[in-house]
Amino acid sequence: MKKRILIASLYHETHTFLENTTMLRDFSIIRGDELLSDLSSESLWGAVVEFSGKVDWELLPVADMRADPAGMVADEVVEYFWNQFQDVAKQELATGIDGIYLILHGAMVSNSIDDVEGEILTRIRRLNGFENIPICGVVDLHANFSRRMAKQSQGLIAYRQNPHTDAHLAALDGARLLDRILKWGEKPVTVWLHSSLMWPPTGTATNDKPMRQLEEIARRIERENSDILFINVLAGFAMADTAETGVSFTAVTLGSEIKAIEALEELKNYTWANRHNGYVVSPTVEKILPELQDKDHGPIIIVEPSDNIGAGAPGDGTGVLRALIINHHIKNALCVINDPEAVKNISVINIGDHKKLTLGGRGSNLDSGPVELNVELVATSNGCFEVEDKHSHLVSMLGSTLVDMGPSAVVRCRNVTILLTSRKTPPFDLGQLRSQGLEPEKFNIIVVKAAVAHKRAYDPITVESYTVETPGPCSSRLTEFPYNKINRPIWPLDEI
Repeated sequence: MKKRILIASLYHETHTFLENTTMLRDFSIIRGDELLSDLSSESLWGAVVEFSGKVDWELLPVADMRADPAGMVADEVVEYFWNQFQDVAKQELATGIDGIYLILHGAMVSNSIDDVEGEILTRIRRLNGFENIPICGVVDLHANFSRRMAKQSQGLIAYRQNPHTDAHLAALDGARLLDRILKWGEKPVTVWLHSSLMWPPTGTATNDKPMRQLEEIARRIERENSDILFINVLAGFAMADTAETGVSFTAVTLGSEIKAIEALEELKNYTWANRHNGYVVSPTVEKILPELQDKDHGPIIIVEPSDNIGAGAPGDGTGVLRALIINHHIKNALCVINDPEAVKNISVINIGDHKKLTLGGRGSNLDSGPVELNVELVATSNGCFEVEDKHSHLVSMLGSTLVDMGPSAVVRCRNVTILLTSRKTPPFDLGQLRSQGLEPEKFNIIVVKAAVAHKRAYDPITVESYTVETPGPCSSRLTEFPYNKINRPIWPLDEI
């Protein structure tokens, strides 16, 4: 007899220090059976659908709701999702529900709910008949995993890699865990431990210290403890001001909770001893660019994490662009700026014509502001492209290999080429550039508005890479943000 599995997704990484609010209209929403068709094989949904066919599950789809990382989410989004969930849940309960599978980010914050995922899980448990239904699923490595999330679920499995090239595999692990519970009647619990520290996104790459070593320790703990099914190393999302923001760890265990906590203590101790290695603050762009002035080989990548699109920044920061064109006259450089107003203004002229444009600097009060340039229009497009790397984090984020940057334009000012987009697009795939006639290997310098997740796409073509500090909402200098809700003391805000 088929196991009936309720499945739903609510996915948003919330930057609480941004001025904008993420509204219901900003979410992509797919409901019901539409979720079970036309899925990318590498998407999170695709992983669960693929697995369900192998174990003879009957999937009961609720909704998939996701939006690009951005500012605080409106409460109506949470309530819309919850209404969809409970309507389907109550209807299907009459026939029977064996398990629940959730696709979550783990760092979603709404106007009045600091721990959206914990709230959703708690509401599910309070529904009549849902008290003991096993809940498993998948979360992002950057989840601000809460004590409540751990208490109300059997096993939410986190990605182990950053860049997130294993999201599909993590989703499969969550599905396998749920299937194991249903087959054998096992009752795992999730235990949780916070590290009392937080790291900026620049310090959370899993190929670098200390995240690489933490993942290695976690895998060893799993091998040495047969009762511990999974260890999650959660780097957290420092751009969210919530009580439990920061690096944390969870263990999904069939055995002693005390022993599982002791295992997590090893991870916490290593994290604390190596806390400075994860607090990566880069030199300013003005310090780096003079070194690149006369270099004529590339691509040299300038990483601008303060305008990290994957962490919610608007992608229109002008710190590096201003330095390239005005301050240092760098040759053969490429920069992407998300500015729908500029695209609209430039599209009225002909290819090859020139026009004075005011670019960028509108999306955050922390940015250095717009820059005025006289540019030549090189090309225009609808901004759509196919992802080249099907394992790209874009696929797991969007659930599709098709990306829409909105109406776009390529312009040139002096020796700098600028791709203008109407929708901010994380720089996780080289198809973004090639689709616009821009061959990345031909540029000396490329500006990338990211922290870590760009590496899978750009490292294979990169000659040198420099991460720089500029004004912006995703600065790695965490002590400069006005945290009010986070549990104190916490490092680096406090010397503990």
